[in-house]
Amino acid sequence: MKAVRFHEFGGPEVLRYEDVPQPVPATGEVLVKVAATTFNPVEGNIRKGVMQGPIPVELPHTPGLDVAGTVEVLGEGVEGFAVGDEVVGFLPMTKPGAAAEYVIAPAAALTPAPKGVPLADAAALPVVGLTAYQALFDHGQLKAGQRVLVNGAGGPVGGYAVQLAKGAGAHVIATASPASAEAVRTAGADEVVDHTTTSVLSAVTEQVDVVLNLAPVDLAVLAELVTLVRSGGVVVNTTIWMPAPTDEDRDVRGVNLYVRSDAEQLAKLVALVDSGDLRVDVAQRVPLTDLPEVHVQAAAGAVRGKVVFLVPGA
Repeated sequence: MKAVRFHEFGGPEVLRYEDVPQPVPATGEVLVKVAATTFNPVEGNIRKGVMQGPIPVELPHTPGLDVAGTVEVLGEGVEGFAVGDEVVGFLPMTKPGAAAEYVIAPAAALTPAPKGVPLADAAALPVVGLTAYQALFDHGQLKAGQRVLVNGAGGPVGGYAVQLAKGAGAHVIATASPASAEAVRTAGADEVVDHTTTSVLSAVTEQVDVVLNLAPVDLAVLAELVTLVRSGGVVVNTTIWMPAPTDEDRDVRGVNLYVRSDAEQLAKLVALVDSGDLRVDVAQRVPLTDLPEVHVQAAAGAVRGKVVFLVPGA
């Protein structure tokens, strides 16, 4: 089968589209015929080798944390799936990913794919959708009637976060650039702050219950976001190289989010997609062979929105 792999850590030039042996599922695993995977920024850091501490991978390594595809072979002991089922999942970060014609997935990481979008587009849901869900509900404990600030709402995680927060009955304030402001409003934001011209610290005049920081802001700006949070609230930060700020005197928690695979939560997101309450946004659909070029674009800061890689023959 064909796959994209890197045999050494480095820049995008280490990525190779090559022939590799087709894997065989072990007990509790599923062989998935891949329809699509996606680009997630963390995969660029894994490729560079700077994530070997928290995410150690063996070389050669195939990227692709998101998978959408069809069950091809069931490993021993797998129940709840049948050959031919369409599935989506968030694959283990340290194992070979879905930038390939076939991938091994733990059955526990998979859930039936949404019926309301093309199978390939469903690959745009797992990692970023779960990041938004876990930030808002696991860590933010967001409830109806509360106020939430999504700082950096113009990206893929932000798009899901705004939709999910609004769907939960929250008042949503979002920061975005002019290029993404309309999309953020369409996602359901009640207020949109243009971060290119206005300081969020001055724009938010009433404190919020949850701040979700998705933007690589200056450390001083991140620290000041805590002042926008009511006593007992929380700052959830996804830019984990910067510590989330806290205010112990006011019982404001700071949480650095490490997203995890969770098939039960993913199934909830799939149900929202199928009910029309959650929109899956795809910025680009490109062949898997273009994966190295997308890594080049991402290194230059030129990737906007979610990029889906289509696997040949899927």
